[in-house]
Amino acid sequence: MKKFVVVGLTLFMVLAFGFSANAKTLKVGLDADPVSLDIHVQLSGGMLQLSHWSFDPLVRWTQEMKFEPRLATKWERMDDLTMRFYLRKGVKFHSGNPFTAKDVKWTFDRMRTSVDYKGLIEPFVGIDIVDDYTIDIKTKKPYALLLNMATYFFPMDSAFYTGTDENGQPKDAIVKIGPSFALNHMSGTGPYVVTSREHGVKVVFDRFKDYWDTKSPGNVDQIILTPIKEDATRVAALLSGDVDFISPVPPQDFKRIDKDSHVKLVTINGGRIISFQMNSDRRPEFKDVRVRQAMVYAVNNAGIVKKLMKGTATVAGQQGPEGYAGYKASLKPRYDLKKAKALMKEAGFAKGFECTMIAPNNRYVKDEKIAEAVVQMLAKINIKVNLKTMPKAQYWDEFDAKVADIQMLGWHSDTEDSGNFSEFLIMCPNKETGHGQYNSGMYCNKTVDELTLAAQSETDLAKRASMLQEIEQILYDDAAFMPLHWQNLSYAGKKNVEIAPVINSMNFPYFGDIVVK
Repeated sequence: MKKFVVVGLTLFMVLAFGFSANAKTLKVGLDADPVSLDIHVQLSGGMLQLSHWSFDPLVRWTQEMKFEPRLATKWERMDDLTMRFYLRKGVKFHSGNPFTAKDVKWTFDRMRTSVDYKGLIEPFVGIDIVDDYTIDIKTKKPYALLLNMATYFFPMDSAFYTGTDENGQPKDAIVKIGPSFALNHMSGTGPYVVTSREHGVKVVFDRFKDYWDTKSPGNVDQIILTPIKEDATRVAALLSGDVDFISPVPPQDFKRIDKDSHVKLVTINGGRIISFQMNSDRRPEFKDVRVRQAMVYAVNNAGIVKKLMKGTATVAGQQGPEGYAGYKASLKPRYDLKKAKALMKEAGFAKGFECTMIAPNNRYVKDEKIAEAVVQMLAKINIKVNLKTMPKAQYWDEFDAKVADIQMLGWHSDTEDSGNFSEFLIMCPNKETGHGQYNSGMYCNKTVDELTLAAQSETDLAKRASMLQEIEQILYDDAAFMPLHWQNLSYAGKKNVEIAPVINSMNFPYFGDIVVK
């Protein structure tokens, strides 16, 4: 396999970082390594992790789901369509070039040419430069999620990526398959410089000595990332001391890691809701709200979390987890078998009925086992469910075709906001607008649709939160879907690695702030 030395290793060793006798190295084992050094070639969790390690966003999320200034120090709304951002001064790119407003605008314009990012930035008109350290971000209509989207804006070094490479190809070209300058060359503002990369084998990150965030507690001088695809091998590498930090941790190894005095396990709510959708177009029984409520009451999702998930999930009663604008503390999980039976009797279905269900068997944590448990629980209210499970490669075509009466779905909000769940999973399906694209239950409530669309344009965040909470209440009362749990994220490391402060529900560990004692 060809090895790439990134952007002149010798030069960068002199310009970008230094080495000391007390240098600390963090050896990381993840299930995959970045597919490229071009952060716009793919919109994925792995690439966004890389972006946080070697670039910086305008703003980023805290663990409490608040916005934290990064390359933007503050912001203010100028009007319904414009938000002004004041940029951090004195920031350098890895190349030594200064960071200014032109780099933000250049990066945004480049994002427009990325197939993966086009949809994400569709609400935006563009960026206007006010001066070297001030920009105005403009939207097509009032847009409440502008700050949420600003967490995806990682300014690139416009001077570094301008011109042509040794092959005469534009340096700013985004190439998914094949060679490109940005594939193997990088210049960001982030805490780490990529000094060598052998895709599928190892990536080496060295601390950027001119990193602007001098208040960061991070004390790791070098990160060596090794992709370890197999779960068992990844855990073995940690327990043997070959690596210091791993993710994800397979649930079957939680106890094993807990018992080892040299390592520790840390989990956090990842915000991905695992649920079942009930198709009322296929089953007339599901049109009766009492039947849907009975099914929700019959499913002991707290029991599933305790017995099956064993610490890998947080029981859910609504779409968005705590910290999301729409979260409503009063909407608790509601297992009550006696009430479920009473509702079935009231609806005229005491003797039950028969229906079908599909679920993947290798997409979510213990997905097949979860589906089997739900089948057994629904049997207690005389609903006989014929379950079929399949690999995820086959599952999504079947899901889209709505081949079953009940279908499993897991969803993480792209915007870290409960409005995203409603737009794609709950709104009346509409092929022209894309609303309800993954609503295989065919649930349709005009009030929910109106509130969801209104919330997208409501820039008063307190009013917007109230609207999103109203949606959650309607869905709860309507039993629009069966909520199970939010799937947790799992990490493990040596005892001297401070994991908890740098992880978050987006699964973007902020390694720039990690401390090794």
